[in-house]
Order: sequence, then structure tokens, then C-alpha cells
Amino acid sequence: MGHGGGGTLSAELVEHLFAPAFGGDTLAELGDSAHLRLGGARLAFSTDSFVVRPLFFPGGSIGDLAVNGTVNDLAMAGAVPAYLSCGFILEEGVEVAVVGRVAEALGEAARTAGVEVATGDTKVVDAGHGDGIYINTAGIGLVPDGVDIRPQRAAPGDVVLVSGPLGVHGVAIMSVREGLEFGVEIESDTASLAGLVADMLAVCRDLHVLRDPTRGGLATSLNEIAAAAGVGVRLDERSLPVPDTVANACAFLGLDPLYVANEGKLVAFVPPEHADAVLAAMRAHPLGKESVAIGHCVPDHPGMVVAATGLGGTRVVDMPLGEQLPRIC
Repeated sequence: MGHGGGGTLSAELVEHLFAPAFGGDTLAELGDSAHLRLGGARLAFSTDSFVVRPLFFPGGSIGDLAVNGTVNDLAMAGAVPAYLSCGFILEEGVEVAVVGRVAEALGEAARTAGVEVATGDTKVVDAGHGDGIYINTAGIGLVPDGVDIRPQRAAPGDVVLVSGPLGVHGVAIMSVREGLEFGVEIESDTASLAGLVADMLAVCRDLHVLRDPTRGGLATSLNEIAAAAGVGVRLDERSLPVPDTVANACAFLGLDPLYVANEGKLVAFVPPEHADAVLAAMRAHPLGKESVAIGHCVPDHPGMVVAATGLGGTRVVDMPLGEQLPRIC
């Protein structure tokens, strides 16, 4: 299970097994989406599979995730998402009414995100060989001229921004999965971020890096970016937007909010001269109204993320081995 968690084990599986087997310069960049040139157009292309349990949770369902997850991977390349494919893998015995609810949620999420489900596939597996419904989506989008967003562009001096509260999705899944109550219902933050990214690009075409911190949470995303660019990242722990409900739930469950998945948040590395304008644009958007600056890029300790604590010290924020909360997307 650790190999599917988005941490060190996942990275080793991709880098040492899949990447050598498949080859190709495009894949070697190992971004959330591939950057392609086709017939004169610049495209972003991404695929993702969704195995979340349970199928329905506070704030969303596997249908919402199947759209928003792939749309957001395209948006993190600065692309305008356009079309999705959709593959349903159904377990024998799952109720048709349940499949219908998921399909309706997926269609509504696609309409909200402004994309069209253009093609698809359905397979059925024997009872006991699935978990109700698995979904795969792939998507393509157009990358505007002058936009070059990829993890290798993170540079010393960049300001690190995050678009809102962290850890909400993972805690929402765990609360309903385990039947836990924390005094208030925690809803997933699943959402399409393409509109937020468009507003950010409108004030700064030169965004260096965007990433949606899903599996493995914020810590994993920052470590991947630091390693790709050969830079260090220094966080201000007091600036991290962790809601009390998430902090309390994580304390109860023995989890670190920095490693808990999000489905409607993004992290941005922005040149310092543009940081204030980009932050203002983020706060003006409904999905970014709680955006904050949480740190900056440094030339020291390349490939490493550290956090300045409230006591004046620092701690290393490592890449997790696997996933604290499996099956959350």
C-alpha cells in the first residue's frame, strides 16, 4: 500500500521501474501532467485513477474527485482544461443506482469545471475483485503562450504561497471511513482550481511552479519541488493554515497535517517581485480567499524542506515513506 501513497516508495517505483521501462524525454520530466507540442499547439496531458473509499463522503464523492483531480493536474501546468476521458471499472454486484449517483456527480463536476467528457470505457470485474467502483480519467488542455510552469523552475527568493486551509480532504475521508466525530462535520475541499490559476496568470505570466498537494500532502509536494529544482525550501510553521478542526483530528489520530491530502488547494512558487499581486489575486477568488504566504525558496540545503518553529528552532520536513491515509483519492 505504501507504493501507492505518493511518498518515497511511490517515487522509487516510478523512477526505477516504470520510467526506465517506458523511456522517453517527455515522461522523464515526471510532472503532474506532460507538456506536449502537437500541430503547433502547446498541450498539457494528464491521467489519474481514483480508488477512494468510501465512494461518498462529506463534501463530495469519487465522481467529483475523478474530474477535479485530473483538471487540477492540467491547471498546475497553467493549461486551460478542455476534454476528459472517463473509464469506469465496476465490481459485480454494485447497485446501478449507486453507479448512477457517481456518474451524475462526475457530470456535474465536469460542467462546473468547464470541461467535456468526450470518450470513455466500462469494465466489470468479478465480485470480490474490486471495491464497488474505480474510475480513471485522462485530460488535455491548452497551455497559453508565455506560460512555463514546472517544478524545475523553482528559484532562490521565490515566495511560497498556499491557497487555503490544509488537510481538510484527508480528515474528511478518515472521519466518515472510521465513523469518527470531532464535534463538527469536516467537508472535503474537492474543487476545480482552473479558474483560480487563470486569475493568477492574469496578474503574473511568470509563475514558476504550481502544485496541488494531494497524496502525501504539502510536505510531499514541497520535497518533490525542492528535489527537482535543486533548491531548499524554508517554511514559517506559524504561517501554515491548518484549521483547528484538522489540527485536533490529526492530534487524535496521531497524524501530521502537513502529510494529509488536499483536493482543492494549490501551492505556488512566485518570483518575489510578483508575490503581493499574485496573493491579492488569489484572495479575490472564492477558492483562494484564505491564501497566505508560508515561506520561501533558499539556496541553502538544496533538495530539503525545513520549517522554522514557534520556539525559534528549525525542523526538517521529510518526504514520507508511504501514505498516512491510504485510499483517499
